[in-house]
Amino acid sequence: MFKAIDGLSLDALRVFESAARQLSFTAAASELGSSQPAISQQIKRLEQQLATRLFDRVYRGIVLTEAGELLLAHVQEGLTSLDAGLVAVTARQQHEVLQVATDFAFAAYWLMPRLQRFNRLYPEVDVSLITSERDPAAVPSDIDVAIRFGDGRFKHGEAHLLFREEVFPVCSPRLLGERQPPLPAQVLTELPLLHLRPEHRSRWFDWEGLFRALGIASQPMPGALRFDNYTLLIQAAIAGQGVAIGWRHLVDELLAQGLLCRLGEAEAHSALGYYLVLPERKRRQRLTARFVDWLQAELDSPAATV
Repeated sequence: MFKAIDGLSLDALRVFESAARQLSFTAAASELGSSQPAISQQIKRLEQQLATRLFDRVYRGIVLTEAGELLLAHVQEGLTSLDAGLVAVTARQQHEVLQVATDFAFAAYWLMPRLQRFNRLYPEVDVSLITSERDPAAVPSDIDVAIRFGDGRFKHGEAHLLFREEVFPVCSPRLLGERQPPLPAQVLTELPLLHLRPEHRSRWFDWEGLFRALGIASQPMPGALRFDNYTLLIQAAIAGQGVAIGWRHLVDELLAQGLLCRLGEAEAHSALGYYLVLPERKRRQRLTARFVDWLQAELDSPAATV
């Protein structure tokens, strides 16, 4: 039984599926945490074992042969079935785990305060948060749901807009002393500004862009404090160390609690925003659908826009 797969490794089939789906050995190496030469060698070995060519090498790329296309369809069906079987077996022994990838800021200021409501609805589901600031356009293959900032064009994922970028200056009320908001935008030239380091802005508004959007002719002050993630920057603003660029959906709760205040009514918008991204290879579809429905309900709730 199963004589055709004698001598073939599951790893080789996973490598083939990734390379064939993306038509790139380099992309497969990135997805699987390997190197391009290693991927190329495994494909070559698989072709030798099957005594057939699976890819044609063309100018600056690869294409599937007829044999490769046929094998891809069966390998994807088999891997999907195997993955579903493993999930079904492990689910009987433990809680289901939903892998959710996002950045630190969204996790800390929007998702975490709300997750207890998801836990109350689905106590049998454990949410595993994977936070990273690297390559926000990429969607790891081993996660179930990603929440990413960008323009909606993400690698290997189906994107749905959650909300667009809407920002305004915020600070601790202590920083203003006797002055009471709303204050004119020009006051930003007098106050210390908190900056994200350029490599961590991820195309968010920076102070130069916000000054332009608010019609402030002068350049923003460099600022003595710079941070490598937005969460630390907001904590510094709460501590009264300067003015931060506040995302409406991320700082709403802090504004409601009085930990931060808006300096004025002026705000800036862009075409970018946060997106829900579902990977092409969908895993745990029933569980993912529950999370997506809950997420949409939270966005539609009046509490989400306080």
